[in-house]
Amino acid sequence: METRPVWAQQMEKLTPLEPGKYYHIYNRGNNRENIFREDRNYHYFMQLYGKYIAPVADTFAYCLLRNHFHFLVRVKTGRVSETRPVLTAPDVSRAFNNWFNAYAKAINKAYQRTGSLFERPFSRIEVTSDRYFLALINYIHHNPQKHGFVADFREYPYSSYQAVLSTKPTRLQRDEVLEWFGGSARFEESHRAMADATPIEHLIGDDYD
Repeated sequence: METRPVWAQQMEKLTPLEPGKYYHIYNRGNNRENIFREDRNYHYFMQLYGKYIAPVADTFAYCLLRNHFHFLVRVKTGRVSETRPVLTAPDVSRAFNNWFNAYAKAINKAYQRTGSLFERPFSRIEVTSDRYFLALINYIHHNPQKHGFVADFREYPYSSYQAVLSTKPTRLQRDEVLEWFGGSARFEESHRAMADATPIEHLIGDDYD
């Protein structure tokens, strides 16, 4: 009997995002339409991310491309607000849906479009090992080069790579990321070679070409 990929099995079930767990979150534009048309779109998307997702999830890596995006997050545990003392799976899913809906409404209004902006309910795959975690960060950061947007992924402005190495304020869990890699030098070293997704290809999902 054929064993279906983990991502396909999870997509069928659309498992809730559970507090304390790590996830690869990704989605793309409906009918492969661009979801980012101008520089300001990328910035607004991340502004909304800070509003809706930062309160419920820690971020370790991200990359925004014209028609899709990738995030590596850990769902927080504990208090949502003074009136909601316990973070639940529905709270988290609601936050992600509110984020996407707010962005879609803004894009529809700005560009006089109608209908769904995103292809489907956002995809999520649980990250269950250290090896997967490290490989996924590398994979996410190499996406702009993989898809031909830049010759060198390190020059791409809409990913978390430079933010990890910077000393500027960031919402990223920068210190944790560098600790996982063993410091900034090891982080850079691990990214120098083109990311080989082969070891995790059954886990990264139906990536977008």
